[in-house]
Amino acid sequence: MSLPSSLPPYFRPATATEFTASRLPEALASKRYTIPIAVNPNPRIFLSAGEASGDHYGARLIAALKRHLPNATFTGLGGHEMRAAGQTQTVRAEDVAVMGITEILRHVPRIYASYRRLVATIRRHQPDVAVLIDFPDVNFRLAKHLQAAGVPVIWFVSPQLWAWKRSRLRWVQQRVSRMMVIFPFEETFYRHRGVDAEFVGHPLAEMPLPTCTREAYAAQYGLDPAKIWIALLPGSRWKEVRANLPALHELAVSDLIATQADATTFDGLELELPTTDTTRFEFLLPVASTISRPRLEALIAELESESLRYFAEAPSPQLLPRLVGGSEHGASAAETPTAPSLRPHLTLVADAREALFHASASAVASGTATVQAAVIGNPFVVVYRVSPLTFALARKLVRYPEEFPSTFHRTEPGDPDPPIAMVNLIAQYRLVPELLQERFTAENVAAALTPLLRDGPERARQLSGLAGVRQALKSRPGETSIDRVTTAVLRALALGIQASKLEIQN
Repeated sequence: MSLPSSLPPYFRPATATEFTASRLPEALASKRYTIPIAVNPNPRIFLSAGEASGDHYGARLIAALKRHLPNATFTGLGGHEMRAAGQTQTVRAEDVAVMGITEILRHVPRIYASYRRLVATIRRHQPDVAVLIDFPDVNFRLAKHLQAAGVPVIWFVSPQLWAWKRSRLRWVQQRVSRMMVIFPFEETFYRHRGVDAEFVGHPLAEMPLPTCTREAYAAQYGLDPAKIWIALLPGSRWKEVRANLPALHELAVSDLIATQADATTFDGLELELPTTDTTRFEFLLPVASTISRPRLEALIAELESESLRYFAEAPSPQLLPRLVGGSEHGASAAETPTAPSLRPHLTLVADAREALFHASASAVASGTATVQAAVIGNPFVVVYRVSPLTFALARKLVRYPEEFPSTFHRTEPGDPDPPIAMVNLIAQYRLVPELLQERFTAENVAAALTPLLRDGPERARQLSGLAGVRQALKSRPGETSIDRVTTAVLRALALGIQASKLEIQN
């Protein structure tokens, strides 16, 4: 499959001016920004982030702003990273970050009380500027009060209004001064609808590649460096892991890939079937920081007991995944018994980025991890499974804007489902395979992964496409996404000073 002849403008660096010259409302198209000189040296800056990624971005932003404004004060909602960076928190993120309907209902009084404290802080100590980071269920409501108080609102990391809940767009138009987006197509989406938006680059695209060598990584986790490594990322939430891991585990403990990949080659070398083992593959399973490792090990043990048809003997300690890292994380590599010839090659590892960096290909649950795989340049297959009711509702509610390719729209009941993987949305064509719901089986994952493990056209095509995605996600040369947001905050502070001077003169 060759690349589409009509790629989005941000996917063609040589003609990037097509993107910046896209149709804009006249008032926005005529805007020109310069970095201000006069900025209040003691501003009050309100920040709100309620999730782990937002807390990380918020901490980086506070550090960047302190370099320009060492006497600034930072208040609002954040997690432990923002607190360590210097935010005086009216509400802690951990006090409002609950998941699931039952959890939300149980904590409604506490969540509402926290929200009222934030509103009271805005009214009592009016900030000079506010930065809201993702977390739309809370931040949209805070934006209403900030806008009413005349506080400029900068939103970093847009909610996915281009996919669903389009009715909230009017809130952005009414309450947000400037939208700083991390996916290139979002700038066009917002600007075509009268919102002052700027694509600043994706923070994941700015991270350096892991430096751990393959040999050191193999020694750390007791892996065979001569084999092909495949990463399995079932998700970062327990509900995702519980739904996605069974099929991925079946893939790892079976010979499905080995059966389909008899002609597998990699880096120009044809791999021979080892004579002392049943597979030429090692499977890496990163343990997300949000997942309890003992709970994950218990789930894997449960799956092992259901997989006896793959083994010639009853389960034994050797059939469990290798646990590396000393007593805290299970047996060390030196303590792991010699594996029998029929044991599964499933190894728990600590870091998803390192696993993606060293793996030849991966199966990745839909979500942020697909962007991680893309920027690292790891060929992969997207997998996901939710309840039938949730999937049916998503099919009904998700509607992409008219700017997206016509093949991404379902106009008739029999039309194929539009892609959901962020990498495919950025590329604006189906770059990576998606196996969802009933199509997500071990057999189908094996069939989709096998061509990506060979030096052939499928692997080359995806590697080329992922390089394009990685380039499309980068900020301007010499700048990071945090630099761009920092500049937006400084501009807002300077414009506030200018507005105050005009009021005094009048």
